[in-house]
Amino acid sequence: MSSRHSISITAMPDDIDQLGHVNNAVWVRWIQDVAAAHWHAVARPEHQETYVWVVVRHEIDYRGNVTVGQTVRADTWVGDHGGARFDRFVRFTGPDGRVKVEAKTTWALVDIATGRISRLTPEIAAPFLVDDGTGQD
Repeated sequence: MSSRHSISITAMPDDIDQLGHVNNAVWVRWIQDVAAAHWHAVARPEHQETYVWVVVRHEIDYRGNVTVGQTVRADTWVGDHGGARFDRFVRFTGPDGRVKVEAKTTWALVDIATGRISRLTPEIAAPFLVDDGTGQD
């Protein structure tokens, strides 16, 4: 079980591609936005001052389209972790309740001062691995 974090995002005109829906590159930015929001919401302040996360892999499934003005709910949680990395899951759900995009991303922990990858300690991981009571993972 892991803690979950959710934000709402509304598609703006600059997010839309020539086909009239949210561009794939925008979905990647939104994945990063929701991940960062989760980090800032639950990580200890001293960890936020010391570390930053960088993406090392994305797996994205596009299941539906979102057009300008539509709002999606972005839910994120973490999965497997070890060493300097952990997997993060993101699910974007439209106002119709249907999943629009799902992603599994792998992130590495980087020490801001040195620019080097750091081990993910149990202390850093703990706030993300707490059962939030939803019964979902």
